[in-house]
Amino acid sequence: MIKKKIKLSPIMTFIVLIFATLLISGFLHFINVQSQYSSVNKVTNELVNNVVEVKNILSPSGIKHIATTAVSSFVEFTPLATLIIVLIGIGILESTGFTKSFFTLITRNAKKNTLTFILILISLLFSILGDIGYVVMLPIGALLFKYGRRNPLGGIIASFASLSFGEGINILLSSTDSSLLTMTTNAAKTLDINYEVGIFFSLFIMTVLLIITALIFTKITEKRIMPKLGKYEHTEEELVLTNKELRGLIIGIGLGILYALLIIYMIIPGLPLSGALLDHGADRYIDMLFGSNSLFNKGFIFIVTLFFVIIGLGYGFMTKKIKNNNDIAESLGHSLDDIGSILVLIFFASLFINVFEESNIGIVLTAAISNLISSLTFNGIGLIVIVLLLIMLCNIFCPSPILKWSILSASVVPLFMNSSISPEFAQIVFTAGDSITNGITPLLTFFVIYIAFMEKYNQKDTITLFGSIRYMIPYASASMLIWFVVLIGWYLIGLPIGIGSLPGVIYGA
Repeated sequence: MIKKKIKLSPIMTFIVLIFATLLISGFLHFINVQSQYSSVNKVTNELVNNVVEVKNILSPSGIKHIATTAVSSFVEFTPLATLIIVLIGIGILESTGFTKSFFTLITRNAKKNTLTFILILISLLFSILGDIGYVVMLPIGALLFKYGRRNPLGGIIASFASLSFGEGINILLSSTDSSLLTMTTNAAKTLDINYEVGIFFSLFIMTVLLIITALIFTKITEKRIMPKLGKYEHTEEELVLTNKELRGLIIGIGLGILYALLIIYMIIPGLPLSGALLDHGADRYIDMLFGSNSLFNKGFIFIVTLFFVIIGLGYGFMTKKIKNNNDIAESLGHSLDDIGSILVLIFFASLFINVFEESNIGIVLTAAISNLISSLTFNGIGLIVIVLLLIMLCNIFCPSPILKWSILSASVVPLFMNSSISPEFAQIVFTAGDSITNGITPLLTFFVIYIAFMEKYNQKDTITLFGSIRYMIPYASASMLIWFVVLIGWYLIGLPIGIGSLPGVIYGA
């Protein structure tokens, strides 16, 4: 008798992970697992000792926490609101037929490899805008492949891999990079009070990483992922574009360009009536743009959604797909018709992340690794490799880069400086470790969006959580190889990693 292999749905997998976290937290708390780590006081630049222990979520206080925060953690879960709002804009693009016309037009005579490369490159660049890329680029990747008569799962996988593993590959400083840079500078000042790091400290190495990663990820998608996915049964006939659709595209895209130019003008400081969306209290421009008090940052999801709505309405009115207000209302809700299972998936994903974060397991592990790093006696390449591997491990259980670096920077930066490796290079090594395992941990907040879109476009076997991770393994392996080769090669050659920054440093000189 052949036993049928049981495949757990992502929802059931998250439920199992929740109970596993409860049991593990109870056991680790029982054996009194805790760690100490040092952090840098940003005012005095002195080291401060911290103690963190694993919390028992099976205790009365832990169960109370789950009961009282389950709803709020779901409602406040960033992917939930982001996904729903963006789907409103994407819905009107789909229901009016804009996406079908647009993607049919751009894929009609283009090479598959070229389109895949462009999708991956845009996704890599999109990471500078933060997590919004997951809810914008994943559906765009799916539609690009779908209307290119290919399996849309390939577009989703390629986009997610590029966004997650390429999170740290930013040729310009992102808001996260800015926060990390502040911590790096503070840690460096524990040894050299006058040490400063420029905002273009990683420009050269990141440009090389961007190009290499885009090329290799394209090859992985075309040679390894697409053959595994198989053929996709397209239920819609291939579109033959008429003059009506072409006029609709011109009007829709034209309105979108005008709107985009207006937004761009509103984020340029110093011009008449410009800069209204910026936080003028910040020092760096990137913080003006993406700081916590920036109107652009707070309203970015709405800005993107309105961009889609304007394009969709322009196309819809021109092609007569929208004739009255009822058509507009139906179009806005088009993508939300079958969202029930996605909401349930997001609820249990948010609950799992909430429970795991409350247990402090990830923080305790990161703190323990911080202590281990402080005790290392390696130098040069050995130090770079060991620290990189340890950060990769940390990231699986603690995906937040800012939280990780707040714990690790006080150990990593001085250790690197004492080995004549610059703080800038230390931050790049951290960024590498933070990126390499990003796409294979379900604790990544937007991992659930990846699974949701995989389920939406799946036509074959049940999509599972670990099955989705398996698609990421080739990209993770390639990402690790790319980072290792580039980092070690750059360190050995000694080329500038950016403007005014080198791999090596002699502090206090």
